[in-house]
Amino acid sequence: VVGRIGSGKSALFHAILGSLHKVKGTVTVHSSVAYVAQDTWLLNAMIRDNITFGHEWDAVFYENTVKACELVSDFVQFPNGDQTEVGDRGIMLSGGQKARLSLARAVYSRADIYLLDDPLAAVDQHVARHLVDNVLGRHGLLQGRTRIVVTNSE
Repeated sequence: VVGRIGSGKSALFHAILGSLHKVKGTVTVHSSVAYVAQDTWLLNAMIRDNITFGHEWDAVFYENTVKACELVSDFVQFPNGDQTEVGDRGIMLSGGQKARLSLARAVYSRADIYLLDDPLAAVDQHVARHLVDNVLGRHGLLQGRTRIVVTNSE
C-alpha cells in the first residue's frame, strides 16, 4: 500500500487490529497477526527476549530469523551478543537496529498475517535489499504468509 504521509495507511492497520474507533460494524480476523509499527516498541530486556517475545524457543528458526533480518553482525558488536540488554526503549540501538529487531520479533512469531508499517524506512538500500530477499520476498522466511506492507515511497 503506497500513499502520502497522513493518507491513512497506518490507520488501515489500526482498523485491522481493532484499535481504531469504529463508527459501526465489526472487524474480525480469524488468524494470528504480527504488527511491525513504524515507531518500534522494545522491551527493556535482552535482545533475544525482544525477538522471541514469549514464544517457544526454536534455536534453528531463531538463527534463520536473525540471519534473514541482518542482525548477526550487530550481535558481534554487542558486549554480550543477543544477551545484551537493549535499555529503556532500545536506547542503545540505532534506528535501523530497532527496525530489524522489530521485524525479527514479527518473523519469529510465525503469524499468519504480517502488517508491516514502512519496515524499510530506517535501513540503508543494501540492508533493505537483503530484507526483501530473505524475509519479505517470494523466497524469504515469510513466503506463503499474507504480508501487507505500507510505505510512502515507491
